Amino acid sequence: MTLELEEYGCTIDELMVVTFSRAMDNDTKAFNGAVSFIPVCGYLLARRTHAPGLVWAASSIAIDADPPSIPESTLSDALWGGASMLATSAHDFWSYASGARYNTFAFRGAQIDAWGNVNNTVIGPYDAPKVRLPGGGGMADLGSMIPKIYLWNTVHNPRVFVEKLDFRSGIGWGDGGDHRERLGLPGGPQLCITNLCVFDFHPESHRMRVASLHPGVTVEEVQEATGFEVLVPDGEIPTTDRPTEEELRILREEVDPTGARLREF
Repeated sequence: MTLELEEYGCTIDELMVVTFSRAMDNDTKAFNGAVSFIPVCGYLLARRTHAPGLVWAASSIAIDADPPSIPESTLSDALWGGASMLATSAHDFWSYASGARYNTFAFRGAQIDAWGNVNNTVIGPYDAPKVRLPGGGGMADLGSMIPKIYLWNTVHNPRVFVEKLDFRSGIGWGDGGDHRERLGLPGGPQLCITNLCVFDFHPESHRMRVASLHPGVTVEEVQEATGFEVLVPDGEIPTTDRPTEEELRILREEVDPTGARLREF
């Protein structure tokens, strides 16, 4: 894949940010959590290019922040520079989220299943885990409240993309089909962007489906790296669109000149 990406004139981190960015639009009202460098770069890039009306609450606090660079943490107050306003406390955020005035959030988890459910709590049995993970934070609530959920992971392998989660920290499409609708939850996961491909979700079963392959990646390689059977659409699978020179310039020079996004790789 490296040689093919060289022909694109970009690196995999840049391709993932641009792909995430292009999924946003002027109706996006987003916020971010911890270790969310790919989404933060994507929100800032979208606002500087095709979605100037995008609203972003940096660290769920600073509305329309415009930092000169992205700091060591996406929850740092150093991310709040240039904001039009600050929430008085983190408690204010929840009223906006529960009323869907924020409509977009992105999850990354230690495990992700075929329906976009996420585990960030434990590996192994809950009472005697092999690994105790950082925890779900607000995943359980936000996965239920927010209509547009985007997933990403910079490590695509069978340990991450699993047949069955060891613990469900955040809900995606639940058990699939109309499960989320029957629970009375709005929307659901839209895309999952990885270092190998982009998944969307089948409109009826809501299982992950290959939407595009990154340059040089085959369906067979994606399946080998995935712990569940991936759906493949009829016909030829497209290659993930190439970033434009302007998108790459803005990302490199304006959005993330220090390369903070590389902390995820």
